[in-house]
Amino acid sequence: MHSARIADLLSPYLEPANDQRLTANDLARISTYIDLLLRWNARFNLTAIRDEEQIVTRHFGESLFAARILFPRSSSASPAPSALKAFEVADLGSGAGFPGIPIKLWAPNISLSLIESNHKKVTFLRELARALTLTDIDVQNVRAETLPAASFAVVTLRAVERFQTILPIAARLVAPTGRLALLIGSAQADHARTTLPSLHWSDPHPIPNSRSRILLVAEISTSTEAVRLP
Repeated sequence: MHSARIADLLSPYLEPANDQRLTANDLARISTYIDLLLRWNARFNLTAIRDEEQIVTRHFGESLFAARILFPRSSSASPAPSALKAFEVADLGSGAGFPGIPIKLWAPNISLSLIESNHKKVTFLRELARALTLTDIDVQNVRAETLPAASFAVVTLRAVERFQTILPIAARLVAPTGRLALLIGSAQADHARTTLPSLHWSDPHPIPNSRSRILLVAEISTSTEAVRLP
């Protein structure tokens, strides 16, 4: 897919800040990602979306919107690049790599763990990381509940099954002062808040060009008690 068309389709998700734009290298990697995803999708069910432009808007657009909110490229409040090198991010149930890989493209200095229990999807994710020449990525073929508590500064969830079950597991993995970032339907927001009432929840960030999709972020304070699994 041509880089100019990708940039055009993604522009609503990166507005309004003019400095929040993708580089030529970012766009080239997204184009490579799409090609590889479509080839693998012909054999394995990585995504139900087959149309290239819908892949850009629904997968990359939503993921990059979250990346822009979590890791603004030009902000005095955002961590400096040197600090981000120690910034541990985990994407639970990573599947075809969303939102984890686009977040890594946006903030290349983070350390990213892709947590996926499906062996075929793990094979795809490892091939994808090689094809995009990304470093500091750990693809883990494990279940999230087996990971040590408080391991990550940011944990992301998107389009996962068993949302009610995985939510406290995800929160348990977030270190004190870290963040839990959910890409969900707006109808799930109240459930997230009632399931984890001790977290400090942000107002929802509506996803551009969507009627119901939101980014919901919770901060884990140092005073928050450890989240216990049911």
